[in-house]
Amino acid sequence: MIKDLLAYVRPHRKILVIGALVGLVGSVAGLAMPLLAKYVVDAFGSGGSIAGPLIGLTVAVVVGAVVSAGGNYLMERTGEGIVLDARRGLVDRMLRLRVADVDRLKPGDLLSRVTGDTTLLRSVLTNGIVNSIGSVFMLVGAVIMMAAMDGVLLLVTLLVIVVVGGMTGLIMPKIRRAQQEAQAAVGDMGAVLDRALQAYRTVKASGAEEREIAVVGDAAERARDRGLQVAGWTSLAGVATWMAVQLAFLSVLGVGGARVASGTLEISSLIAFLLYLFYLVAPIGQLVEGAVQLQQGLAAMKRIKEIENLPAEPVAVPAPPAAAPAAAEPVGVRFEDVAFRYGEDRPAVHDGVTFEVPAGGLTALVGPSGAGKSTVFALLERFYDHQAGTILVGGRDIRDWPLGELRAAFGYVEQDAPVLAGTLRENLLFAAPGAAEDELWSAIARTRLDDLVARLPEGLETPVGHRGVLLSGGERQRVAIARALLRRPRLLLLDEATSQLDAVNELRLREVIAEVAAETTVLVIAHRLSTVTNAGRIIVMEGGGVRASGTHEELVGHDDLYRELAATQFLVS
Repeated sequence: MIKDLLAYVRPHRKILVIGALVGLVGSVAGLAMPLLAKYVVDAFGSGGSIAGPLIGLTVAVVVGAVVSAGGNYLMERTGEGIVLDARRGLVDRMLRLRVADVDRLKPGDLLSRVTGDTTLLRSVLTNGIVNSIGSVFMLVGAVIMMAAMDGVLLLVTLLVIVVVGGMTGLIMPKIRRAQQEAQAAVGDMGAVLDRALQAYRTVKASGAEEREIAVVGDAAERARDRGLQVAGWTSLAGVATWMAVQLAFLSVLGVGGARVASGTLEISSLIAFLLYLFYLVAPIGQLVEGAVQLQQGLAAMKRIKEIENLPAEPVAVPAPPAAAPAAAEPVGVRFEDVAFRYGEDRPAVHDGVTFEVPAGGLTALVGPSGAGKSTVFALLERFYDHQAGTILVGGRDIRDWPLGELRAAFGYVEQDAPVLAGTLRENLLFAAPGAAEDELWSAIARTRLDDLVARLPEGLETPVGHRGVLLSGGERQRVAIARALLRRPRLLLLDEATSQLDAVNELRLREVIAEVAAETTVLVIAHRLSTVTNAGRIIVMEGGGVRASGTHEELVGHDDLYRELAATQFLVS
């Protein structure tokens, strides 16, 4: 785990070395101060001039302050660079994870890892490491100077510090465990809050504010309790450090006072020794703080590595952004005895699914909820991989397609038609950022978005709000369809594309789908059968399998389930 931590340091090692050298210069200036103070005391005792020692002491103080300030700036700058690299790497990994892994993770916890856990790395990899190096130098230098003055007093000092330092070392693993639990608790709190914010209107409409506040409050209390554990162990480590220095001071004062009284030690040497002893407070404290930060960093690193160790999808080679994808021949789809379940302990969603979608034209998937229709799209996009059987796209096994090329061939409109925060133009061009202006306006016209663009105060540059909250449900669906059309797909996947449209707009969208089906392959999932009665083929799914296929008229005459679905929607008597 420490090796993983240091991997973040390597790109910044030059600046860190410079910062460490600057810190060493500051340490040298600090080490000179007690010795110069001794000269001042000796000058007072001998009646000589104190101007030289005082000037030297002043210069040491000023140099030490200036150098320390410069070193701190370098460390903070490097720390921000490390955090930036860590966040970029973590976000890159998160957005390349498999859909199956992201579905089981909590968005709030993922955000906590990107924000809070990466911030902890800054402390341990800059102040923790570099300050510890400077502290070691300061500690060694002080010990050498103390040894030169009096070996007996040095032995007394080291004996006390080693005993109490050993006690501190036993505390460090407990700090790491407590810190890891604290960070996990903060992630859980973020996940609970994210749940409430994602369903904000539902919370309001349900009058559930108090209950959600209580749930988030309970999560916050758990995070506080874990934080208190960290604070408790950290305070205990700090107290142990303070006790070591104080006990060493009392011991040196007692033994040194006796040696001064016996005439074996000069009073100026005792004063300088005590000053060096006080100089041990800062480096020892920094070493303990560095050890604490290391435990925090290791805890953060463990949570970051949990994400980095998850398997990622193959990196897709992006298409050149200069132009929209070129039009290509439509592709057909064939499922052959496909079996799939979402987990080993979950029931089968597909059990021997077999059907064919010809290249070009409109094909529809219908059936009751839970029949496995949306899972067909998830398998085609390879959000999940089927466990048995064969899926062919364009006559080619879906696993033989490079993932980027496969998805580039599809236009996908999800059931809830998500719209991202940003402008209307950014949302329309999201899947085809290189589309020309005339292509954009053509897609707008085909999906009947002209009136919306004309009505918005800034037209295409109007922000649509978080998750497109400033648009109606039907407008979001049409934006999602236009976005998919701009991709020039070889296969257009529409999952309940008309579920939020009124009758007039549904009729218009049926016309659009018919136009698109004349150019490419369109596969539609529909509960409202009125949108697909003109489909060239309708596939009826039930219980994870295919029970029938044919045209609307054929299925009404031969399939009881389809006839029942059609009757409930007044399509047949």
